[in-house]
Amino acid sequence: MRLIFIYGLPATGKLTVARELSALTGYRLFHNHLVVDMLLSVFEFGSKPFVELREEIWLSVFRAAAESGLPGMIFTFAPERTVRDGFVAEVERIVCGAGGDVEFVELVCPIEELTGRMESASRVEFGKLTSVELFEKLHADGVFDSSHMPRPRVTVDTSLPGPTEAAGEIVRGLRL
Repeated sequence: MRLIFIYGLPATGKLTVARELSALTGYRLFHNHLVVDMLLSVFEFGSKPFVELREEIWLSVFRAAAESGLPGMIFTFAPERTVRDGFVAEVERIVCGAGGDVEFVELVCPIEELTGRMESASRVEFGKLTSVELFEKLHADGVFDSSHMPRPRVTVDTSLPGPTEAAGEIVRGLRL
């Protein structure tokens, strides 16, 4: 299985671009907020059971997908402090251990553009961060530090192209 692991700050367009990429490739889309939102119905964000179950579910899905012979899957991810340090390495171990590959794609966007997108209706749908004030505070505090992420094979600035064009850049960059 080829896992396209799309990451970036909140509001860089991860889900929007991933949907377009899924349409272009036929790869299944596993949006991280499916699990996050499910767990938020029971547990507080960042609590021990939330963190443990979130990662356990994510990893279980990767394992089952890799072992099932699925040709490809797209995962959206926002690096932040509540994700345990070994999570990304464990994803790679699972997928590569089943004979697959993990391709990292980073979406970037100027902060001014991100804050302009923060309160959009599409973000509310999945319980995403919608407060510009909170985003600015968390960002200033280093909560979204992605320096520990593996180097991406492709980086796309989503302030320039539309989502279809951004997905096309990923297809070309990864030779999908």
